Amino acid sequence: MKTSLILYFTFFLHITLNAQEIVGQWNGILKVPGAQLSLVFHVTKSTDGYAATMDSPDQKAFGIPVTKTSFENSKIKFEITNASIEYNGELKENEITGFFKQNGQEFPLNLSRNAIEKQTPKRPQEPVKPYPYYEEEVVFQNPNAGISLAGTLTLPKKEGVFPAVILISGSGAQNRDEELMGHKPFLVIADYLTRNGIAVLRFDDRGVGQSTGNFKTATTADFATDVTSALTYLKTRKEINSQKIGLIGHSEGGIIAPMIAAQSNTVNFIILLAGTGIPGNELMLLQQVQIAKVNGATEAEIQKGIQPTRKLYDLIVNSKDPEKLKSDLAIEINQALNNPDAKLPNDISKEQYISSKINILTSPWIQYFLKYNPATALEKVKCPVLALNGEKDVQVPPKENLPAIKNALEKAGNKNITTIVFPNLNHLFQECETGSPEEYATIEQTFSPIALEEMLKWIKLQTK
Repeated sequence: MKTSLILYFTFFLHITLNAQEIVGQWNGILKVPGAQLSLVFHVTKSTDGYAATMDSPDQKAFGIPVTKTSFENSKIKFEITNASIEYNGELKENEITGFFKQNGQEFPLNLSRNAIEKQTPKRPQEPVKPYPYYEEEVVFQNPNAGISLAGTLTLPKKEGVFPAVILISGSGAQNRDEELMGHKPFLVIADYLTRNGIAVLRFDDRGVGQSTGNFKTATTADFATDVTSALTYLKTRKEINSQKIGLIGHSEGGIIAPMIAAQSNTVNFIILLAGTGIPGNELMLLQQVQIAKVNGATEAEIQKGIQPTRKLYDLIVNSKDPEKLKSDLAIEINQALNNPDAKLPNDISKEQYISSKINILTSPWIQYFLKYNPATALEKVKCPVLALNGEKDVQVPPKENLPAIKNALEKAGNKNITTIVFPNLNHLFQECETGSPEEYATIEQTFSPIALEEMLKWIKLQTK
């Protein structure tokens, strides 16, 4: 489950000594979890003082104007009130050292007149072309949704007939490599499996990359229809053994795979990578607790913080009237904000904050996810299932989810169930220290080789 950052910045500089000290181009790299963003500031002098524009080349945003600025005794401050952005820096020897702040999050941001190169993260598992297998860009249709889905099909060899898997991404808008936090786990998985005789199809989520459609209005059930279309497409390929096609779903993808397997007798097996077994509202609350724990919160702080969230989720799960739900959510959020300990992000009104929260909580995806119980599909799955979790996964904790998955599958009379918990692995199946999402980007490993080996060994058994 991912965190987004609004990246519409402005910049202003004022100088008390000499125009040449501040006028011109300034370059910086804003480093946020999992990403590096190039920023270029252009400062000019006008009759009213100094003005500036900012470019964010990575986002193809150029010439963004300043809203509010100040410069005094070498201290620089500039803000964008409608985006809750604030920057504080100090000019020293032709360099500006400071911090970028937004919605309570603060990141170092230094500016220089010299060009600054992004630091390339070390990702030793990412394969380098040329690959020792066949790779093809493909496009297939989801006729019911009226969209095209673009992806990559890798085959051990160009000619032949092979068992195959479809990779299903987790929550959030993901490309075919499930790229996040500087990692490309689906690229690594596809490369490993294809080198070992398994064909792999991975594709961009609807509305992402080269796939059409609207991601924002889609639910987990909608994404399931996209995977069903991928399955239909694979069965048209002469290189694929249609009797040996499996699904590998990560996180939310681990919810989707059982949905399809429960309805289709053409799915030979499924692998759940940190798949969920408990209802969405319970999972989200558990996730909040576990992340707070690894970040050092006390039990009292955790319980105090989770109560407002639980009330909001209960309203959503029990709601039958969309308009009344919005009203009830507004009342509940307003009450929470009246707590003396509650703090609003800088430069945002209570009304704006409440409106933003309601929009999120009433989105199609969150409504569906919170109300959905994965057991409803798992209890109908008859094909072999491998469910894997990392011991330190704080997003889909194994202690609560793996037993729930197994119990639901057993209700279906399923006799081929394997569950494994890997020590010291997190939600992305990386070897880690705490399991906190804050570690994801800093870890060089993309996907545990031990987990890869276990998947391959199990797939070979199902497709022999």
